[in-house]
Amino acid sequence: MKDLSKDSVTWLEVGEESEGQRIDNFLLRIAKGVPKSHIYRVLRSGEVRVNKGRVQAEYRLKSGDRVRVPPMRTAERPAQATVPARDFEIAFEDEALIVVDKPSGVAVHGGSGVSFGVIEQLRRARPLAKFLELAHRLDRETSGLLVVAKKRVALMKLHDLFRDGGINKRYLALVKGRWRNELQHVKLPLHKYLTAEGERRVSVNAEGKAAHSIVRLVARWENFSLVEVELKTGRTHQIRVHLSHLGFPIAGDDKYGDFPLNKDLQKAGLKRMFLHAAKLALPHPLSGAPVELESPLPVELRSFTEKLDRNEKRDHGQTF
Repeated sequence: MKDLSKDSVTWLEVGEESEGQRIDNFLLRIAKGVPKSHIYRVLRSGEVRVNKGRVQAEYRLKSGDRVRVPPMRTAERPAQATVPARDFEIAFEDEALIVVDKPSGVAVHGGSGVSFGVIEQLRRARPLAKFLELAHRLDRETSGLLVVAKKRVALMKLHDLFRDGGINKRYLALVKGRWRNELQHVKLPLHKYLTAEGERRVSVNAEGKAAHSIVRLVARWENFSLVEVELKTGRTHQIRVHLSHLGFPIAGDDKYGDFPLNKDLQKAGLKRMFLHAAKLALPHPLSGAPVELESPLPVELRSFTEKLDRNEKRDHGQTF
C-alpha cells in the first residue's frame, strides 16, 4: 500500500484486480482512514485525475489507467488483531473464483465483535493474491459452499447473478416436527429490525421485502424432518425465519429456534445449528460454462441423522 500522507502527489497504475471498480471506491480502499467527504472533495476539485484528465466519481477504472492521487492525511488506525492464516477446504478453484467449503462457527468476515473471518484468513494464507472478495454471505453457524472472487470482473458478474437469480443455491436443514409436503413454495415477506439489545433480527411482516423459498422433503423421523431449501431470493436469515414461522424451527438455531429443545439436542450431541449450504449451480462468471458443486453433510450433522435412524429402528419414539 502506498503512503498517501506524504507531501507529494502519488501516481498509481491500475492493475487487473481493480478493473471495473469505480474511482471513488478505489480511493476509499487505498486511502483507509480518510473521510469519505474528503475523497469526494478531491474528486470534485479535479485533484484526482485519470490519465491526466478529470473524472467523475462514477468513472470505472481500466487496467493500465494512471491515477493521480493528491496527498491525503490518513487517521491513525488502532492496532489490528493478528489474523491467523488458514487453509480452508476448497470445493472449486480456477483463475476467477474460489468456492470454499466453510465450517460452522466461522464468520465469513470480521465485524460485529468478530476480529476476522474466512476472507481475512484466506487473504493471510495467500499473501500473493492480488484480489480476494466475498461474492455473498453465509451465517456464522451455517456450513457449506461459499463463493470468493479472484478478479473484480468476476465479482461484478457474480453479484449480478446472485441479484438476478442466476445462481441455484440449495441448503439442507433439520427441523423440529414432521414436514408433510413433498414440495412447498414459501412466499413470506421478511422485515429486518433491531432488538432492544441492538441485535439484528428478522420477522415475517407484510411491510417487509418479498422472500421466496422452495422446500423439499428429504427424510422424516418421528419428531424431526430433513428438508432441502432452494433459495429464490437471498434475504437475511431467510431459511431460518421462514421455517420457524411455519412451526418448523431449525434444530440448534439460537435465534429463531426452540430453545428448550436446543438444550436437549446439545446433550444428545448436536452442538450447532443444523443448516448446511449443500449445492451450488451457476454459469461461470467469465466463460459462462456450467459449474455444479455439492458439499456433503459435515460429519457431526451426518452422525446426528444416523442417530435418528437408529432410534427409529429401535422404535423408541421420542428420544429428545
